[in-house]
Amino acid sequence: MKLSDFKFDVPKKLVSLYPTENRDESRLMVLHRDTGKIEHRVFKDIVEYFGEGDVFVTNDTKVFPARLYGNKEKTGAEIEVFLLRELNSELRLWDVLVDPARKIRVGNKLYFGDSDLVAEVIDNTTSRGRTIRFLFDGTEEEFHKTIDSLGETPLLKEFIERKVEAEDRERYQTVFAKNVGAVAAPTAGLHFTPHLLKRLELQGVDVTPITLHVGLGTFRQVDVEDLTKHKMDSENYSIPEETVALVNRALDEKKRVVAVGTTSLKTVESSVTANGRLKASAGWTDKFIIPPYEFKIANALITNFHLPESTLLMTASAFGGYDLVMKAYKEAIKEKYRFFSYGDAMLIL
Repeated sequence: MKLSDFKFDVPKKLVSLYPTENRDESRLMVLHRDTGKIEHRVFKDIVEYFGEGDVFVTNDTKVFPARLYGNKEKTGAEIEVFLLRELNSELRLWDVLVDPARKIRVGNKLYFGDSDLVAEVIDNTTSRGRTIRFLFDGTEEEFHKTIDSLGETPLLKEFIERKVEAEDRERYQTVFAKNVGAVAAPTAGLHFTPHLLKRLELQGVDVTPITLHVGLGTFRQVDVEDLTKHKMDSENYSIPEETVALVNRALDEKKRVVAVGTTSLKTVESSVTANGRLKASAGWTDKFIIPPYEFKIANALITNFHLPESTLLMTASAFGGYDLVMKAYKEAIKEKYRFFSYGDAMLIL
């Protein structure tokens, strides 16, 4: 497929700047692949579609406050550093993006807070990319606490055009977030509440985690018309044995395996045995799912409403079928569904 196949206009007012007051009261569009039927529900109604033996696969990655504001040594110029990933915890080496890039060079020292945290630029990786080393004498735990206190929740400013607020630290995190490492939330999971998870459990639905640390590459603009030429950045993932056992049992019993978000979908589809079963594994995946694609593990998907020409939309279209998903998006715009991270949800059956 081509990039232009995913081009359409979303009115700016439909890009949601804030979440709904209650997580599970966002709207839910339900797509039935077998009939093409589209339903309009509320997210907490999702329990009506599942029962005994079905499995929800959630992504338990936890967003860390990856955006740091600081000053350059000597000049005191204001700078912004976006932490992408830790390269070496012992040496405190990090892969980062910097702004303004032209002013931040190898050898520069950067100061954050009241000089609570100092970093030195070690290498240039791309025009905005740098490798930095934090000069910090405390323990690993103290270091991460310092990052946590100085950093800001990394809402994607290109899409959510407002200042980050205190409540974002809680609302831009799923209730099952556990393993720190993401720079963006797995947003399909933001709609769940402890009460909703309990209701699913009472219906005999198993909820089980994988971990995929969402990187910025997921949101990187696709700049090639031929989608097969787009390369995704690698993201770190792990799939535990307990999840494998539950998912494979559900597949054997012809039950639903529900990927909660495209990150969960990508992860389970990255670790499939020759006979089409999930296997426990850990490592890095750069899997990019576009139509047409034959899914081996998940047979239902929960996802948000994504922006045009995004890799997330392409993956959702591969799962739901291009024509049905595009029809659903037209309807979503007409019905004024809310888009992007803090927006509404779609369930594809």
